[in-house]
Amino acid sequence: MSTQTPHHPALKDGVAKREVFAWSMYDFANSGYTTVILTAVFNAYFVSIVAKGEAWATFLWTLTLAVSYTAVMVLGPLIGAYADAKGAKKRVLMTVTIGCIAATSGLYFAHEGALVLAITCIIISNFCYAIGENITAAFLPELARPEAMGKVSGWGWSLGYVGGLVALGLCMAWITYAESRGIKTSDAVPMTNLITAGVYLIGASITLIWLKERAVATTNIDTASAWSRLMATAREARRYRDLQAMFICGAFYQAGVATIITLAAIYAQEVMGFKTKDTLMLVLVVNVTACVGAFGFGYVQDAIGKKRALMLSLLLWVAMVGFAWFATTPGLFWVSANLAGIAMGSSQSAGRAMVAYFSPENRAGEFFGLWGVATRFAAVMGPLTYGVVSWASGGNHRLAMLITGLFFIAAMVALTRVNEARGRAAAVG
Repeated sequence: MSTQTPHHPALKDGVAKREVFAWSMYDFANSGYTTVILTAVFNAYFVSIVAKGEAWATFLWTLTLAVSYTAVMVLGPLIGAYADAKGAKKRVLMTVTIGCIAATSGLYFAHEGALVLAITCIIISNFCYAIGENITAAFLPELARPEAMGKVSGWGWSLGYVGGLVALGLCMAWITYAESRGIKTSDAVPMTNLITAGVYLIGASITLIWLKERAVATTNIDTASAWSRLMATAREARRYRDLQAMFICGAFYQAGVATIITLAAIYAQEVMGFKTKDTLMLVLVVNVTACVGAFGFGYVQDAIGKKRALMLSLLLWVAMVGFAWFATTPGLFWVSANLAGIAMGSSQSAGRAMVAYFSPENRAGEFFGLWGVATRFAAVMGPLTYGVVSWASGGNHRLAMLITGLFFIAAMVALTRVNEARGRAAAVG
């Protein structure tokens, strides 16, 4: 009888399917955080209840996120370099997982006026979430064969959208139940933070139990030597010029993605006249189409090439912006929303796979830390640009949406500079 580990042709030798499932479960775990806390529930609660609906409340929310994203940009590459050099990706992942779960749970106590507590917990939880996302992605080159990174990344990202659906569904069920018992919606929302933390804990526990740490420590490292590694990478930037071009491409299209995620609900409300329950249904449906996009485009990416697949997803984004700008009826806006879902799942998964494909395996944590710099910078600049355009145009959300489309066009221009074969050769050379 064979005693070989169950194997899949997309996976590297010695990698079991169970382990890839465990890796994918981290996407499941952390997607509930972004869906409930940042997109659909707690953000609105922060503005209306914690900040008492003050005129500056929305600005304070975006500023809080900007502080956490800035911390990720500064510390993310250093943490990645440390994890690579010490062979400690899993240990770092465990630390930031505990931090995110604890801080998300702390939001349960963020009632009316508790601004300091809410801001502190959001900064810590979002920082830990983002670092965890970077470190998880750095495992991809160890798990998947180079020619199959697209589909394996897609498996994880699609399961992530399922996690977002599960967390949001549980929260909506709790709020509905609470309202049926005569509890005000605003009094029911704090429990959703514990539900989200619970989903994160369950999903991430599977990851931490079954995912293996294959990297070994190569050097003693402190902050100074971590900076030295980053400076060495900067000096070698010409060798990794395709990865560099991918960072620029990612910064542009992630700015557009962050804008859509952050402001789609506001656009639906202000331009299309959607009510709260319509918006929540929109988020649920978009998560479903994003799941399909992430899973399906993973296979497309491996079949037609990573660059072509990403270019196709960027074209879908441009089409989505066009539909949203043109839409005057709910039906056409729903078409736009579902295009956004497919494009979101495919572009997010494809970007992760391309960075993994272009990264040396023993420096994946560091390079995904740099990828995190690009994506978090985009998360600040994209929504800020939308806000400035909307404000300067007297609240013209359609114009702001149209301007958002320029981010995706700029990403397509940057992507034309990427040579897939050359980028891979630099990674393995």
